[in-house]
Amino acid sequence: MATETTEYNVPDSGSKVAAAAKEFETEHLAVSMGPSHPSTHGVLRLNLELDGEIVRKCDPEIGYLHRGDEKIAENMTYNQFVPYTDRLDYLAPLASNAAYAMAVEKLANLEVPERCQAIRVVTSELARISAHLLGLGAYTMDVGALTVFMITFEEREKLYMLFEELTGARFTTSYSRIGGVTRDMPDGWMDRVLAFCEQFLPLLDDVEALLTRNRIWFDRTADIGIISKEDAIAYGLTGPNMRGSGVDVDLRRDAPYSGYEKYDFEVPLGENGDCYDRYAVRMEEMRQSVRIVCQAIAKMPGGSFYAEDAKKIFAPRKEKILSSMEELIQNFMITTEGPDMPAGEVYFEAENPKGALGFFIVSKGGGVPYRMKIRGPSFNNLSILEKVCLGGMISDVSAILGSLDFVMGECDR
Repeated sequence: MATETTEYNVPDSGSKVAAAAKEFETEHLAVSMGPSHPSTHGVLRLNLELDGEIVRKCDPEIGYLHRGDEKIAENMTYNQFVPYTDRLDYLAPLASNAAYAMAVEKLANLEVPERCQAIRVVTSELARISAHLLGLGAYTMDVGALTVFMITFEEREKLYMLFEELTGARFTTSYSRIGGVTRDMPDGWMDRVLAFCEQFLPLLDDVEALLTRNRIWFDRTADIGIISKEDAIAYGLTGPNMRGSGVDVDLRRDAPYSGYEKYDFEVPLGENGDCYDRYAVRMEEMRQSVRIVCQAIAKMPGGSFYAEDAKKIFAPRKEKILSSMEELIQNFMITTEGPDMPAGEVYFEAENPKGALGFFIVSKGGGVPYRMKIRGPSFNNLSILEKVCLGGMISDVSAILGSLDFVMGECDR
């Protein structure tokens, strides 16, 4: 009797998984996030490719705010470019003004008086607090914590009133000048700054009580958007985003300027490089800024707020122009031809709220720069966005954007 043999092919477990995955494979969805989206914090567009809710591709599209600042600078005097620095990081114009002024002063080999340096330190640290308050409020609102947004914007309004009293403007201040600042601090202004600092620290503790151990906040930020120390260095991140990954770099301490070496402060660092660490670093930075401001006011030197010997760089005061023909002619020459600068090239960068803001200036002499290049920290900080978003949920993109705290005016320039 003949025997029939039947063969059965039993696939291995790996083949079964592959076949099942292919059977349930879904079509990827293309989503355009921005340029008009509340979480992009400006005109930034993210071209996302989604597999369900998982981000498989993230292509940032920038340039919507490109104005050609660097080429504009080559067609005007050094002093005329000061208002354009307000429009870089327009959330901290006082810090941007000072960074640009110090770059040109380095080119001119000009040292400003100690009082001017201390004033710049105070205004730059207040600008850091203001920028971090806005960044924190917008960040928390992006992930659903509306109460913190209300608190931070109320405190920011108090700072704007102080800025207006000092500079005459709330937003675009144009306060620093090459060789000094536009005007001295008004009577009682330092006392009002100290009063703000005194009431601000307890309020910062209240904000931390709302967020730091909040389970929802922790779930939305911890282990999300992780940037390793190696990646932070490779992508050229600076500021809180770099320090959030544990890279111990701060220009105020490592390459001090404006007398920062005189002040005692700590540089906060993260451990995991996630969204939560970047939040924690900025919270501590605000405390350290208050600490620096209080020290600078306590040690505030007397003297002039501008370099009085820089006759061909800093325009004379109005009262002198009205009483002296020589001062009137000097003011006319500086206004029409610009400050008298030597030929050469220089690079200077300062520790701004978003990171290292640098200016590279090439001069052939005279009052107009031959070439200028600006290193905006937000541009580098955004460069890692494509890598850090991959594999995460689309809901995490808002948290990652908020934690990077960029500003598009500085990125696009």
